[in-house]
Amino acid sequence: MLDTQITVHDIEHSPAVLANIQKRVDKLEQFYHRICSCRVAVQIPQKHKHQGKLFNIRVEVSVPGKILVATHKVDEDIYVAIRNAFNAMERQLEEYGRKRHGRVKTHQDVLHGHVTRIMSNDGYGFIEGTDGNEYYFSLTNVSYPDFNQLYLGDAVEFMGEILSEGRHAHHVVRERHNNHHYA
Repeated sequence: MLDTQITVHDIEHSPAVLANIQKRVDKLEQFYHRICSCRVAVQIPQKHKHQGKLFNIRVEVSVPGKILVATHKVDEDIYVAIRNAFNAMERQLEEYGRKRHGRVKTHQDVLHGHVTRIMSNDGYGFIEGTDGNEYYFSLTNVSYPDFNQLYLGDAVEFMGEILSEGRHAHHVVRERHNNHHYA
């Protein structure tokens, strides 16, 4: 369980709002697993000239070596403000995780290639891209169909990424009209 502190200023405590925030906090670890703590502040800015209530949400996440902050200021719908603040934090956590793991961002064009090796029992394989490079992929990188439904020679499209260990394929999708070659 993540060390969490939720502070609500200037508005009545709502169990539904607190439950929504807690659900969003729990989801943060999907974006980066080494979160130390999370602090969320909900408030209504004191000096506003707006007819309705405006909400300000601040999400502060402590990760090794850094504190990440996302603020969504002034939204009339508290749930929209919460969603926007947490979406911003999720993007920050993903980017932080990429940098910590030595991932270099490459252009996110869809690449094409075909499966050249597949180690079904070990859950990984290799794709030769039309760019002439070989890309590693594992069963968690296959979007469609399931990993165990890919065969040698299958034409695939994927997103390529250069990591410190080499080239990786993500979001691997088998293209239509494949002739299956069984090893």
